[in-house]
Amino acid sequence: MYEPNVVGDWQEYDEHAGLRVRVHRLEAAEPPRGRDDAAEGLTYFRVRVTVENRGSRHATVHLEDGQIDVRIGPDGESAFIDWRNSQFIEGFDVYPLRRATAVLYAAGPEASLSQVDVQVQLRADDEWAERRLWAGGIGLHEQAAGSGAVRDGVACQVSNFLRDQAEEGTA
Repeated sequence: MYEPNVVGDWQEYDEHAGLRVRVHRLEAAEPPRGRDDAAEGLTYFRVRVTVENRGSRHATVHLEDGQIDVRIGPDGESAFIDWRNSQFIEGFDVYPLRRATAVLYAAGPEASLSQVDVQVQLRADDEWAERRLWAGGIGLHEQAAGSGAVRDGVACQVSNFLRDQAEEGTA
């Protein structure tokens, strides 16, 4: 069964050897060039999508308008995408051991932002990759986000252990 990625996870593509994508830094943020009038009464947030090349040759990457879909809330309604403030990857050559990042500004009702799904369809060297989904939310804490997911529970335990160890060492 296909399971979505958690925001912050890397997703490798079989059809594009060495390329991997990650949706990360899902956070509340105001757009740099001012709010769009159509987003009046909505809460803005920012999401970053990074493409990394771990292969042996460069790839020409496209991550543009229409290749990133953002849905919010339990009903999966479309978020308002602020295209004017967003920055996309338009035909950029990503060489081995290099990255390129798209920054997307979106907005929605504040009550719906605890559940955000981001779907990405990468195009590399004029070939389309399969769509991949990342799930996350704005304002979620580690314990709340990991309900039922083992790796989140372990990550939270490790984080707590390291925090406790650091506090003991500084006392």
